[in-house]
Amino acid sequence: VQLQASGGGSVQAGGSLRLSCAASGRTFSNYHMGWFRQAPGKEREFVAAIQWSGGSTRYADFVKGRFTISRDNVKNTVYLQIHSLKPEDTAVYYCAAAYREYTIGPRGPLRYDYWGQGTLVTVSS
Repeated sequence: VQLQASGGGSVQAGGSLRLSCAASGRTFSNYHMGWFRQAPGKEREFVAAIQWSGGSTRYADFVKGRFTISRDNVKNTVYLQIHSLKPEDTAVYYCAAAYREYTIGPRGPLRYDYWGQGTLVTVSS
């Protein structure tokens, strides 16, 4: 499956963004989906995940209610809505797909099989 992330940009602290990740090439509902991010000089970290059906979600602790992951299996797209953006949210955000057969743990599937190219979010204070 091919993944194309979009929706990043430069925003001021306190603002909101909605990231999108469009999937193509295979049946979207065959995959759990996740969002990760990588800040400059830091390792990539888990942000959120959603079950293939949309019935279950997982979030990183730092999200604290500011992020919402959702998906539309008709539009083959997964979303990440971010509110109350902080400068520390500055990062490249990546979407990823994991086969639906994988079990979802507290931080989503244990592995992901496909990755998008990332979209940059820059938050200024």
